[in-house]
Amino acid sequence: MPSPQSADRPTAESPERGQVDALISQTRRLRGGIDAVRREAVASAETSDDPRLHWQRALCELAAHHADDLGEQLGQLRAGLPTAGPAGTESGAAAQGARPATRVVAEGPAASGRVGSAEWNLLTDEVAWSDELFALFGRRPEDGALTLDELPSALVEDDTALLTTMVTDCLVDGKPIDGEFRIVRGDDRAVRTVHMMGEPVLDADGCTSSMWAVLRDVSDLRRFRQEVHETRDSAHRRRDAARTEHRLAVELQEAVLPPWRGSLRLPQSVPAAPEAPGGGVLDLAGHYLPSSTSSLIGGDWFDAMELPGGRTLLTVGGLTGRGVAATSTMAMLLGAVRGMAVSGAEPGPLMGWLNHLLESSAQPALGSAVCCRYEPSSGTLLWSQAGHPAPLLFRDGTGRALRPPEGVLLGAMTDAAYAQTEERLLPGDVLLLHTEGLTDRPGAGRLLELAPRFTMADTAQECLRAVLEEFGDREREDDACVLIVRIGS
Repeated sequence: MPSPQSADRPTAESPERGQVDALISQTRRLRGGIDAVRREAVASAETSDDPRLHWQRALCELAAHHADDLGEQLGQLRAGLPTAGPAGTESGAAAQGARPATRVVAEGPAASGRVGSAEWNLLTDEVAWSDELFALFGRRPEDGALTLDELPSALVEDDTALLTTMVTDCLVDGKPIDGEFRIVRGDDRAVRTVHMMGEPVLDADGCTSSMWAVLRDVSDLRRFRQEVHETRDSAHRRRDAARTEHRLAVELQEAVLPPWRGSLRLPQSVPAAPEAPGGGVLDLAGHYLPSSTSSLIGGDWFDAMELPGGRTLLTVGGLTGRGVAATSTMAMLLGAVRGMAVSGAEPGPLMGWLNHLLESSAQPALGSAVCCRYEPSSGTLLWSQAGHPAPLLFRDGTGRALRPPEGVLLGAMTDAAYAQTEERLLPGDVLLLHTEGLTDRPGAGRLLELAPRFTMADTAQECLRAVLEEFGDREREDDACVLIVRIGS
């Protein structure tokens, strides 16, 4: 911007046309690159609810808007460059040395009406507006340009005082104008935001003779910036909410899942009789594996609990959904399983009550589960399932899936009946219970291949270590739980 000086100051030398052409070419290449990035951002944002993608899209729109403005202004600058006249002379604006060089910016062809110029002569009361400025204000040239006294009539009422202050400071104190205000266009009554930059022009005596200004419609720019801010703030809020939900879900899960880590030996209070055919003490190890594709905790569980009379409850299961809702529903179901098992309920009827409980829950969901009750005196495993992978039994170096009794998913059918079946376990047997997310494909084939390693293992913890070495580091879409039970001799 030129500083307030005498109007007799000669115009600064204009840039060479070749330099401007080079800048225009660079701007076009930049605009093409922005378009490529914007297309990808738009496609991603339309297929996702991730606020970060919408923020990226808004940033691309903002960058494209800036590039359009830059290209337009360079085009106007090129169109207004002075051309060489006869030898020893200058033509066009260069010959009018008294006019500020910045005026040339707005004297190109009217491209979109976003940038225009004006000059108000205080000595003759003449007003000169460029065609672009008429278009910006939605006025016809035959209606005439607005004087400084009439200009506030085109503004939103709340902004008239701001314009008055800027013009007064410019004319009285010689301060440059650099500010924004809102106008109401004359043709469509649309409200637009205008950025105005201007300076006073002084005569030979140092007095203000006129004021010139360049006005730019920045409505889209402000809208894009607002969208960027809003989407960024929304992303921050959702990120904070996700962190809070994750923390609550983790705390709830840790409060509900078994407090023991590593191995557990059950029963603890009632030792098994030496003559018990099933061996007696159970050696247990369990582990929870979170999803690698989601930061939200799922509704999977595993549990082992000593029951009255030396029996043992063994259960694994999972619910649809993630976050606090899934974890809280899981906590409700697992609490119900424990309570009903302690009261003496057998696995089949227990599954029926769980189905009724989940179906009538305020947070509808589907679930799958296995529930087992082990009787050490007889070595009998009584179990039932609800749409869940069957336990795997490893014995003498081989493994097989137990034949499951009938049972549909929890919450899928009103008053569903669940059958139960028995399996005799022997000392040295290893029982593996797991949820579906443990392996990368349906079926138990890869798990059954661990039979030789289970045979060599002396504890349930060693068996669990073999499972985690094989499946613990893989990419999994869902959470998973695994419970290893080794029958003691």
